[in-house]
Amino acid sequence: MAARAEPVTAAALAAPALSIVLPAYNEAENIPVIVGKIGEAMGGRPHEIIVVDDDSPDGTAGVTRAVARKHPHVRCIRRVGRRGLSGACVEGMMAANAPVVVIMDADMQHDETRLPVMLAEIEAGADLVIASRYVEGVRAGGGFHKKTRAKGSELATWLANRITGRYTTDPMSGFFMLRRDVADKVAGAVSREGFKILFDIVSRYGAQLDIREVPFEFRERVAGESKLGFLVTVQFLGLLVSRYTGGLLPTQFLLFALVGTSGLVVHMASLYGLSAAGLNFTLSQTIATYIAMTTNFAFNNQVTFAHRKLVGLRFWRGLVTFYAICSIGALGNLAVAERIFELGTPVWIAGLAGAVMSALFNYAVTKLVTWRDG
Repeated sequence: MAARAEPVTAAALAAPALSIVLPAYNEAENIPVIVGKIGEAMGGRPHEIIVVDDDSPDGTAGVTRAVARKHPHVRCIRRVGRRGLSGACVEGMMAANAPVVVIMDADMQHDETRLPVMLAEIEAGADLVIASRYVEGVRAGGGFHKKTRAKGSELATWLANRITGRYTTDPMSGFFMLRRDVADKVAGAVSREGFKILFDIVSRYGAQLDIREVPFEFRERVAGESKLGFLVTVQFLGLLVSRYTGGLLPTQFLLFALVGTSGLVVHMASLYGLSAAGLNFTLSQTIATYIAMTTNFAFNNQVTFAHRKLVGLRFWRGLVTFYAICSIGALGNLAVAERIFELGTPVWIAGLAGAVMSALFNYAVTKLVTWRDG
């Protein structure tokens, strides 16, 4: 039978030795279970559990508050209008009261019985302890899908280690523990977007930290909604490039530029199809432009600005502002390109300069207007 939250104990009410941050989205079924399992794993060690909920439609926040009424060591942070695993982790760490903080999934794929082992490493002097899937022969088993996902994780780990310098066997792990003062140090520097906060921490601070590992085996999800998929992959690749350039190119801008490149493909395909259908060039070009703008908006809403995703009426309002801003950017593109070309610059350089100006303008203004905070 699945573990359930046990009656509150004196140990749980004492000053916590460990703050356990559980980023959550659609985890209502899992919250009561994971609270009970963590209590069993921690034994008599005082701890607190902070559930950071990204305004889940399944009522995760309400379930957490119900659990917290019986178990005062459980708290809920409900984020409205903000999404993203990394941002949730940072907010949870900053709300922690204990001198040590751990990030782990609320879906029970991370083994809570490793918590005392990880805490012992911190108490022995470690700054950061990573629960790794790739030490002591630990590997994902199971069927084709799980093995394929494991291979993908290994490839991502290999790429990440090219940048982080092999400070850990598993820079992609979502299960790690760190001292609170280290959390304070890294919180202002790591990206709030994306899903791989540990990679961000290690790539920036790996050389400065005493990093240790403990093995763990990744479990199958019990209930709730998986965060893995295309979005995670694209955002991770953007983060990789950003770190490779030393942060010169922000992850979000790289994603915006990638979406813009896909829009060029959509534009040319639409232009070809409309022209082949017999429409004149001007009409074909106009329609193709707005088709590309529409797909760019949809992809940016889903990928680049997933943490500020527009839905309902806000989606359509955002689309209108996106049309307007990109139209201004197109005029600026033309003006800059023509001016540079008049100076005797080769056509391709003039065209590239106009495109770069347009991309920077569109990114900066749509971020402030179309996908503004709140």
